Amino acid sequence: MILDCHIHLFGKEDNKEEFLKRVGQCDIDGGVLISIPPRDFGGLEPGMPGAKKRVEHLMQWAEVGENFYPFFWIDPTEPDALEQVEFAISKGVKGFKVICFDFYPGDERAMPVYTAIAKHNKPILFHSGILWDIGPSAMYNHPGGWENLMGIEGLRFALAHISWPWCDECLAVYGKLENATRRGAFKGEMFIDISPGTPPIYRRDALTKIFTIGYNVTDNVLFGVDTVAGNYDVGRALGILERDSKIYSDICLSEETLAKIYSLNLRRFIEGH
Repeated sequence: MILDCHIHLFGKEDNKEEFLKRVGQCDIDGGVLISIPPRDFGGLEPGMPGAKKRVEHLMQWAEVGENFYPFFWIDPTEPDALEQVEFAISKGVKGFKVICFDFYPGDERAMPVYTAIAKHNKPILFHSGILWDIGPSAMYNHPGGWENLMGIEGLRFALAHISWPWCDECLAVYGKLENATRRGAFKGEMFIDISPGTPPIYRRDALTKIFTIGYNVTDNVLFGVDTVAGNYDVGRALGILERDSKIYSDICLSEETLAKIYSLNLRRFIEGH
């Protein structure tokens, strides 16, 4: 089974059958559906719908198949963010998406929101690394910024795109949190979403480092494509699968590890066990 941890919705999707046909062409069986972005997300057209309509649209799309998991994209700095968390969970969302486009990961307005999500045993998928928006935002997305979340008990979070181009920093943060967990200083868990991000020329180096650095990562790596449901990019998905498969073969990953990367780790990320 293959599950794609990074599929976006933007409100213009209208053909679920075509979507299922396209993911089927890639032998992808499901994945994470990420809601329409918040109103204030930079660079998008004005007039994006409010939280309740975005949740409703997301949950309608989650009915496309039993292996698709709805994640609500939330701006944790909005004044009503805590109310949005409660509403989204009441409607059945399985997790949350956050992009720090004009605030730091540890922003004091966001921390109570992360805490509430953790108390509900829901994960957060964060963008990390360079952000292809239309304004300056790199300063908010260096992976070291997520050290600030160490104090949130029970928090499961993933950094997307291996934090490209700061892949080494992403792994360093993972190693630090692994060490902090052993010492009882971090009672949560970090995952790495390997959806590009990384251009093909960087891919081998990044994946080789992840699996040979010596950290215990095999249970914490998530496969993803990072494309849109409305026009699921079959060529992109197949290209990633082909390139990654060759790299995994060359570094001799086991079938057990591959099963974790492609599906089992995502289920554990979502379910919390």
